[in-house]
Amino acid sequence: MSKKRVKCSKIPSWMVTYADLMTLLLCFFVLMLSFAEIDAIRFKRLAGELSKAFGVQRDVPVEAIPMGTSPIMREFTPGRVEPIPFEEIRQKTSVEKPTLASGEIDSRVVERLSELQERLTETIREVETGGNVAVERDGLDIIIRIDEKGSFPSGSAEISGSFETLLEALSSELSEMPGYIAVDGHTDNVPINSQRFQSNWDLSAMRAAAVTNVLLKNPTLEPWRLIVLGHAETRPLEPNDTAEQRARNRRVELSLRAGEEIERELGIRE
Repeated sequence: MSKKRVKCSKIPSWMVTYADLMTLLLCFFVLMLSFAEIDAIRFKRLAGELSKAFGVQRDVPVEAIPMGTSPIMREFTPGRVEPIPFEEIRQKTSVEKPTLASGEIDSRVVERLSELQERLTETIREVETGGNVAVERDGLDIIIRIDEKGSFPSGSAEISGSFETLLEALSSELSEMPGYIAVDGHTDNVPINSQRFQSNWDLSAMRAAAVTNVLLKNPTLEPWRLIVLGHAETRPLEPNDTAEQRARNRRVELSLRAGEEIERELGIRE
């Protein structure tokens, strides 16, 4: 039997170098691709579909009964997509403390404020004021609103005798109550330019300071609790169109800011 020799064509030497170079380039681009950033939009879309498929637990409000999760439910919110995703399946039940900003005040705070308001009202009732004093509650504050009539002569910061008696009685009550005490002076929009007061700002501030000085005659009332403010005509209760409206706007207000301190005592506010 005769044997035939198969003649193989010789591979050029440059082909080996070329093949090695292409292999190295392929490895290089694969490595570069592995370090490339993930397309955030495409990844977010993919993560959203996966979260719907497998289910991601959502936050349950405190009013609702915590419910179990199911892979077939589609009401779950997808997790937040990060450059390096880290998904956490969680269920959180939080109880928010009622605050004034949310329009909710704890009933215990309301009850305590009502008691303080009644005490102040009774003190004012015992002192003859001529009906020019009102006690109101505004949120967490108790406001004692005193009209100019019977308290200050027109255009003056000198306190009348009956008004000073009322302030002394209020000082005794306020010293036993919690919170800061803001003394606010207000005027109407009629300009004033006297030898003592150059503007309504001077008059309102001096009236508030005069009230504060009478309150501080009581040694049990700590001075650091008092805040003195003059607002001139910038915060009217009514438009300054008639004499009656202007008379109502000329006033001094004592604001007992006791609500926050009561919340701290009850552990509602930190």
